[in-house]
Amino acid sequence: MPHTQQSCKTRKAFLFLTLLFTLGCSLTSQTPTPTPQPTATLEATSAPPTQSPRPTPTAGSDQNPLLLALAPNPHPSADAISAANQLAAFIEKQSGYRVSAVAPPSELALIDALEKGNAHIVSLSPYGFALASERRLVSPLLARTLDGKIFYGAQFIVNRQSGFALYYDEARGENSADAAVALRQFADKKACWSDATSPSGYAIPLGVLNQAKVKIGGGAFLDGQIDVVRGVYAAGICDFGATFIDARKSPALESSYADATDKVKIVWRIPEIIPYENISMASALPFEMRRAVESAILDFALTPAGKSALQTLYGFDEMRHISDDAYAEFLKYMAASGLNLADLIK
Repeated sequence: MPHTQQSCKTRKAFLFLTLLFTLGCSLTSQTPTPTPQPTATLEATSAPPTQSPRPTPTAGSDQNPLLLALAPNPHPSADAISAANQLAAFIEKQSGYRVSAVAPPSELALIDALEKGNAHIVSLSPYGFALASERRLVSPLLARTLDGKIFYGAQFIVNRQSGFALYYDEARGENSADAAVALRQFADKKACWSDATSPSGYAIPLGVLNQAKVKIGGGAFLDGQIDVVRGVYAAGICDFGATFIDARKSPALESSYADATDKVKIVWRIPEIIPYENISMASALPFEMRRAVESAILDFALTPAGKSALQTLYGFDEMRHISDDAYAEFLKYMAASGLNLADLIK
């Protein structure tokens, strides 16, 4: 079992160096230009014996610790660093693996670090997970939950006077046809999108349309999903829109659009397939190691100090176990959208 004890000074020094250097953020120093020297004459010599490469130390050992990444930030706060240290120490104590914290400046830098083996335990946005999954870099451990759910859905909406057929039964809460049938009426029609990086207001609805082979007639990006409801309500801006479920009931619409649910109708709902953030681990690491780290994080979250640290570190209040296949539909429609994942990552 990996060694689990080290002196305080060694831990601090290692962490300081890791934070500075692991993700390539080292300082560049100036050195004097050397005086040119005469070129040595090469003479025939016998080739030196071939040396065998040194084996990579075992992951989670003193020489090759598991690297726990803070949430991407070019200037992490002292509280975030402290929270990461607390989580790393708890995982060490619980699992026996050596763990050190690193601070990626951005999510793209974090994914690059995963690819190079410079990060092992990470929190990823939905798009970050999709990109890392596309490159086969990670396996998910824990999914963030909001209101008891780990996924949320989206919906296509129209003005009730538009003449479009409705394939969502609001009384029963279910679609009455598949997407290909319900959405083909949007061919050559103009969409109201929330913004270019919204999963529920653009990326996933676009993927659903493309998967159904429905070619729309362009779209307009508005200032958020509430404005999509307003645009569909007013008519004349676009033929249909896409929002999260159920943006029509937002408190921001209560005063001026009290009849929004009556005037703006749902054509079809996308099931709850859009994830929140998750905690993943490098997929190259052994299954038993990933399970041990997952168990340690869950136990950490059960303590008051641990729950506070996870909120500070990743913004998670609650989480639960999740498997790779739970993301299949989300990843399918993201691929169908044709969007560049790297462009969507903030």
